[in-house]
Amino acid sequence: MVATTGPLLQTEFAFALPCGYVDDHGGLHRAGTMRLATALDEVEPLRDPRVQANQAYVSILVLSRVITRLGEISPVSPAVVERLFSADFAYLQDLYVRVNDSGSSLVETRCPSCGARFALDVAADEGE
Repeated sequence: MVATTGPLLQTEFAFALPCGYVDDHGGLHRAGTMRLATALDEVEPLRDPRVQANQAYVSILVLSRVITRLGEISPVSPAVVERLFSADFAYLQDLYVRVNDSGSSLVETRCPSCGARFALDVAADEGE
């Protein structure tokens, strides 16, 4: 048996979209979760003919693989990601980079009122 010490690895991150996804019935879905990406999540979409025709489509496929829930929608299909408002799509791309490139969703920022510096967890539960 191997003992481990230290913090556990966070593999799933809650988020709230700035605008929200509007489904076919008019329902608004803002809260969701994104998991850390695997190597397969980034490689597998490259085989898709939609990506071969348009490299920009890879972002849609990757996000659909790592977003585990959006409101009541699970799994999240590429068709759902295609229909996101551009502000939400950009938000999710930025979140993806933050949690997968740095291994943390913490960003350093400054209070606009007093100027104090502090860390903010951008993937923290935002009003679920």
